[in-house]
Amino acid sequence: MTHPARQCNPENTRQRLLCAAHREIYERGFQAASLERILTDTGLSKGALYHHFETKQALGIAVVEEVIAVRVHQEWIEPLMQAERPLDVLAFLLDQKQRNAGPENVRLGCDLNNLMQEMSPCDEIFRNALHRVLQDWTDALTQALRRARALDQIRPDIDCKQAALFVIASMEGCAGLSKNLQDIEAYRGCMRTLGDYLAQLATAPARD
Repeated sequence: MTHPARQCNPENTRQRLLCAAHREIYERGFQAASLERILTDTGLSKGALYHHFETKQALGIAVVEEVIAVRVHQEWIEPLMQAERPLDVLAFLLDQKQRNAGPENVRLGCDLNNLMQEMSPCDEIFRNALHRVLQDWTDALTQALRRARALDQIRPDIDCKQAALFVIASMEGCAGLSKNLQDIEAYRGCMRTLGDYLAQLATAPARD
């Protein structure tokens, strides 16, 4: 799931283009995205667009690297980096995500997941840019789970990298499934079940 590109600065021409392009791609997909609609939304000229982005592909890659990657970092990586109880923080983030989801999130799904599904099979440059976002997210979550394991907050038998991959794959699957079902309760239920999985990773409380 995603929120509008909160990090975009409407006073900056490049950022205005990125905001509008992110919105256009989020609603229609990259291949169906229209540069003309982006220019209409921003009130900018083709010259302004091509001054910053030589091609439509370059604009799309910039959306991945400067909008989507920043969102993932802000929403998922930064909160886990210094967390004293990483598993609890992750469970909180998942719970907040499902609680805050609205009709638009279900209608449009996740911006990262949408582009991974659309562009990975047909554009290697795009796939690599998306892979870097996914890899950074997976690495951060893996490290957070390893910290939790070192602090005896999760079971010692847990493979933290596989658990991180499973959590991210499950989140993206919840978003993709609910996008087709157009059912916000299906999304929330799926995310709550993922929260139940996290609870099963935790070490049993000490007995007196």
